This record gives sequence, C-alpha cells and structure tokens, in this order.
Amino acid sequence: WELDVWGRFRRGIEAADAGVLASVANYDDVLVSLIGEVATNYVLLRTLEEQLEITRANLVIQQRGLEIAQARFKGGTATELDSLQAQPLALGTESTIPALEAGIRQPRIALCVLMGMPPQDVTQLVGEKRPIPAPPETVSLGVPAGLLRRRPDIRRAERLLAVQSANIGIAVTDLLPRFSLVGDIGLSSENFSDLFRGSSFQAFAGPSFRWAILNYGRIINNVRVQDAAFQASISSYEAAVLQAQGEVETAMAGLVGAQRQITFLDGSVRAAARAVELAETQYRGGIADYTRVLNTQEFLITEQSRLISTRGSAAQSLVTLYRALGGGWELRGSDPLVPDSIKQQMQQRTWWGSGINADRFDLPTTQPAG
Repeated sequence: WELDVWGRFRRGIEAADAGVLASVANYDDVLVSLIGEVATNYVLLRTLEEQLEITRANLVIQQRGLEIAQARFKGGTATELDSLQAQPLALGTESTIPALEAGIRQPRIALCVLMGMPPQDVTQLVGEKRPIPAPPETVSLGVPAGLLRRRPDIRRAERLLAVQSANIGIAVTDLLPRFSLVGDIGLSSENFSDLFRGSSFQAFAGPSFRWAILNYGRIINNVRVQDAAFQASISSYEAAVLQAQGEVETAMAGLVGAQRQITFLDGSVRAAARAVELAETQYRGGIADYTRVLNTQEFLITEQSRLISTRGSAAQSLVTLYRALGGGWELRGSDPLVPDSIKQQMQQRTWWGSGINADRFDLPTTQPAG
C-alpha cells in the first residue's frame, strides 16, 4: 500500500474522471452530428419533393402551350416552327422528372441508415409530402459563454486539457520519494502434514522507501513532454472555440442571406407566373409570337427552382446553425448511455459483473466550461 504523500494517486483519479467526462462529451458530439445529418437529409427530401411538384406543374403548362401551338398550326394561323420550338422545352422538363424521383430515393435511404434500419419505406416515419420546413423569423443565439457549455466538442477539448494537466502532476511526483507499506502472509513447513499448524504461519510487514534519484534526467524530460502536450491541448481548445464561433457566424450569415433572397424570389415567381398567363393569352389572340411564350415559361421554371433551392438552403442553414450552437445532445437527457439490449448482449459474451452498469457514474446532463 503506497502512501499518497505527494498527490500522485489523487491526480490520477482526477485524470480518470476528466477522461470519463471527455468520453461523454464525445458521445454527445456524435449525437449532435447524427441529429444534424437526419435533419439535413429530411430537408433535402422535402426540397426534392417540392422541386418534383413544380417540375410536373410546369410540364403541364408547357404541354398546354404545345397543344395550343399544334392547334394553331393545324388551323393555319401559325407555322410548324412554333410546335417544334415547344417540343424540346416540354421534353427537356419531362426528362428531369426521373432524375428527381431517383434523387428523392437517396435521402430516404440515408434516413434509414442514420436511424439504424435497413433501407425501406420510411413514409410512416417522415409522413407524406410536406412543405420545406420554414425557419423562424428570429433565432436565439444566447451569450457567447453559453456556446462553451453547449458545444460537446469544446467540452471534450476542455476535459482533455484537464487530463493533460493532471498528467503533469503525476510526472512531477516521480521526482519525489515514494513511501509504502509492504507485507507478506504465508505458510511454511518442511513437512506437508505440519503445513496447517500454527507454527507454520509466517507474516512480515514493514515500511518501504523508494527514490529514483539517478533517473532525474529521464523524469525531468518526461515532465517537459507532459508540459508540451498540455500546451498543445491549450491550442486545441482555443482552436475548437474559434471554430465554433466561426461556424455559428457562417451559418447565421447563410440563414439571413437566404431569408432575404426568398423575399425577392417570391415576387419574381408571382410575376413570372403572371407573365406566362399573359403570353399564352396574347399568343392565342395572335398578337404575340411563340418565342415570348417559351421565354416566359423558361423563366418561370427557373425562378421557381431558385425559390425552392433557396428555401431549402435556408432550412439547411438553420440546421447548420443549430448544429454549430451544439443543439441536439440534450435529447439523451437522463437516458442510459448504453441501452439495456446492448448490455444483455455484452453480458452474454463476457462476465461484466456490476461494471456493465454505466449508470453508476453520476454524469451531469450539462457540464460547465470551467
């Protein structure tokens, strides 16, 4: 039994505790990434579904224009050029539908994988077609210091910094003497028949002293190595903080820019839809050529696609912002880190005893930065 005179074992316990909290923070960081990926694929799914819907709606408009051009050609009020111009636009729009349908399948498969399921129909989970999630008008970012408590990667970097700080203390104690109590209890006898008699019992106990004086060069260099590693951990922590702040500002800029762009694109789409109606009316009346109809139809589908893409980008920016703020890991709450089903599988393979119960650790749901 070694006396903890210089705090060697206390520092070891401190390092082990910080290592446990670093592992929990890493678990939370993975959870944040997982939730962010689920939300990203869900937004992508809704964006592609809406893109497919407006593509089909524009195909109907273009086919209607083609029918008008063909009717006028048969009636002798227009040339065949009008119908020939209308066909490529309608066929080109129709050719994008299979690609969009295949694209919709991809985020559905990704959602299955992220949720730990084999690829299957996830309609029951995500529901039927729904609009793209709209970001709220305002998003609360909180105070900058709160970011240090919410981001799991920052908490992990901080706890690893604490681990390395404790390692310095452990290395320093090697410069000092160690005091311990040693002992030995046993049985000794020349004859086996006398082994269990009281006279065969032997015991020894006494103090022990050890001091590695001749290894000071190696020990001091080890202290220097641990100190250099501590300095590297400081740099890693500062880099994590800077990266978190940069991610928040970048995501916020993307969200604000997308929301402002949506306002202008809404007006552009309404004007383009009205232009298509007027162009078709004028073409039927013979006061406009079909080139104007084609131009308005092409502009409409372009602006509608831009609007949907921008709305999807706004939703994606919101997901990125929440991920940058460290949101999502709170969902685990007080749930056990290891599910009971997994514990049962592990116990069937190996004898764990009470060590399988991870809940014996008093792990806080929120961990301060200091």
